[in-house]
Amino acid sequence: MATGYHAAASAEVKVGDTVVVMGDGAVGLCGVIAARMRGAKRIIAMSRHVDRQELALEFGATDIVAERGDEAVAKVMAMTHGSGADAALECVGTQLSLDTAAKVCRPGAIVGRVGVPYGEDVDTSILFWKNVGLRGGVAPVTTYVRNILLPAVLNGTIHPGKVFTKRFTLDQIQEAYDAMDRREAIKSLLVIHDA
Repeated sequence: MATGYHAAASAEVKVGDTVVVMGDGAVGLCGVIAARMRGAKRIIAMSRHVDRQELALEFGATDIVAERGDEAVAKVMAMTHGSGADAALECVGTQLSLDTAAKVCRPGAIVGRVGVPYGEDVDTSILFWKNVGLRGGVAPVTTYVRNILLPAVLNGTIHPGKVFTKRFTLDQIQEAYDAMDRREAIKSLLVIHDA
């Protein structure tokens, strides 16, 4: 949850914004929650998986875009009447995801990047030509948890635990990872001891 929140904070999501969330894993879905917490009016979740789309909508997404690449950009631009999003949360780490995030943003917007980069070389020239900022990195988890997220969970404002869609015991660790790799689980929960 803290990493998804860091994406929204890095992108400076504010009240009334239109936000595009790249990635429908646990971090992207928590990015949807964070965008809603910060007051986004429209949250466009990029997702191809029905179970994740449903959870994104439950968490506050207003729209789902299943397309990728240029088709996704065209769809988001049409949805925003050609102006683009106020912010994008990049929760994947691929060049395609970063490019799409930059292309769906309006000039002056910020991409909050928390997706762990795949590969060493990343081309960010699109950011320059579109006048889109890039911020992010490893989340300062303790700060967000203590000051914002734990109170929101405890008072029932947010329910990020719904990203745990399958339970496993510690001796099933490989199956837990395999379930996530096969997209059978959004996030696997390891149960050490049932109380």
